[in-house]
Amino acid sequence: MQKTEGKEKSGRRLGSLCLDLLFPRRCPVCHAPAPPGLGICPECRGRLPRIRTARCHVCGKPVQDGERICPDCRKNPHVFTRGKGVFLYDETMRSAMSYFKYKGRREYGEVLAEEVFQEAESSLLDWGVRAVLPVPIHKKRLRERGYNQAEVLSAKIAELSGLMHLPKVLLRTKKTPPLKELTPEKRREALAAAMELGEPAPKVPVLLVDDIYTTGATLDAAAAVLLTGGTPAVFFLTVCIGGGFMVQY
Repeated sequence: MQKTEGKEKSGRRLGSLCLDLLFPRRCPVCHAPAPPGLGICPECRGRLPRIRTARCHVCGKPVQDGERICPDCRKNPHVFTRGKGVFLYDETMRSAMSYFKYKGRREYGEVLAEEVFQEAESSLLDWGVRAVLPVPIHKKRLRERGYNQAEVLSAKIAELSGLMHLPKVLLRTKKTPPLKELTPEKRREALAAAMELGEPAPKVPVLLVDDIYTTGATLDAAAAVLLTGGTPAVFFLTVCIGGGFMVQY
């Protein structure tokens, strides 16, 4: 059995390498063809803003040494249990995420998901999640974009982790205005009425996946729907997270 599995893995790696040689993946940092077998150029990998400082124990934002909970989470308790964004949302990641979301670079999602999983694998084990769900987008935005960027990420993370992928549990039933133009209070109000269950909520701890964490309002709205439906705990994972706070020190 182990020999068979080893042969299958070797076959998949060889197949992937052949595809990379024929159709090389583009690096999400510099947008040039990446070396065969790699999703990101070695020199670009060093530019990825990985967070190595202390983190908030709730949302995962960088905090001062010795600080357990960030100012935002102290002032505005969240519905989700805990989570983290892997990379700081700086200019490098802003460009990568813009290409991924708005310029049709769907393939960037798998590359970024691989990086995210490598950084967060131990957290997933600690949290005990059993299923992976993407944060949904409205059907009109889905038609415009051609894909839900969160689902691209969640599908790859589910594949790498071996967890169930449940992309149809959550629905975005109302189109919200651009959230970056709204205050945190208005974001929560708009999102609270915008999501509902499309399938029964899982009765196991779940991982919500999205592209960028800002205030946490989107994740809170999704978590509220799941918890009301009977999900016992909701954790989250995002590619990026901002370093600033709505509430100042």
